[in-house]
Amino acid sequence: MAFPKTTLIGLKADGFRHPLDLEATQSLKQLPGLDLIVRQLLGSIGEQFFYLDNIASSVLVSEQQLPELHHLLKEACQVLDLETPELYVRQHPMPNAYTFAMRGKKPFVVIHTSLIELLTPAEIQAVIGHELGHLKCEHGVYLTLANLIMLAAGQLSTVGALIAQTLQSQILQWVRCAEFSCDRAALLATQDSRVVSSVLMKLAGGSPTLAPQLNLDAFLAQARAYDESSSTELGLLLREAQTGQLTHPLPVLRAREIDRWASSKDYETLLQKGKMCYSSETEKKGEWRNW
Repeated sequence: MAFPKTTLIGLKADGFRHPLDLEATQSLKQLPGLDLIVRQLLGSIGEQFFYLDNIASSVLVSEQQLPELHHLLKEACQVLDLETPELYVRQHPMPNAYTFAMRGKKPFVVIHTSLIELLTPAEIQAVIGHELGHLKCEHGVYLTLANLIMLAAGQLSTVGALIAQTLQSQILQWVRCAEFSCDRAALLATQDSRVVSSVLMKLAGGSPTLAPQLNLDAFLAQARAYDESSSTELGLLLREAQTGQLTHPLPVLRAREIDRWASSKDYETLLQKGKMCYSSETEKKGEWRNW
């Protein structure tokens, strides 16, 4: 069977990484005290605790368990040229998905049941592609650090807690910038910008009942209007105050960014390179790169 999407053999993270992600990652690496936090939060006990908590409370997706989701995962990994991580489905009322990449263990992705109920299969694949983007961009340590700071800051020593509080705003800023790169990975995985924007629209104001009634073109117009209204000096200050403590950029900003990048020469060039690299011989070898 012919593969329906362009397979991006040899895809490198810097080929789609958002400039803000690159800048924020470089800044984060220079923060004092970061190594101490990493050692405290990402020690072997902490790693084992969160891994066991997930595997005990979620369902592991496979060819025998939720095979349609497994197919979406495998296809997205093939497109992005990644080995396949574990994918878990977890019962939770808040629509969300996240990635853990811990030292010495296979990375895994978790999707909440409420998010699956909200999205179409193509949109679920966009979410998977987004999470794979974290692995492709090697966000693992810092992303897990951000997650653990939110979940387990109270378990740190006094010194560690003080450092964590100081680092929180910088880490949140890094997470927001990293999300833009991962939205691009979602676009590469689905190769349909409207699918990615539709996910963002539903996260902003969707529900299983309202989702079929939502108008994507109206939402994209809303995103452009927000961008224009916040482009003044006062608007920029208000935007910063609005987003400073968020773990993700505002959905309208993410939709605007992905809408722009989908029309860019960089995106077109990536797809053209993928078409030139793809061949039956390459498909047969299946030599996907590690994250």
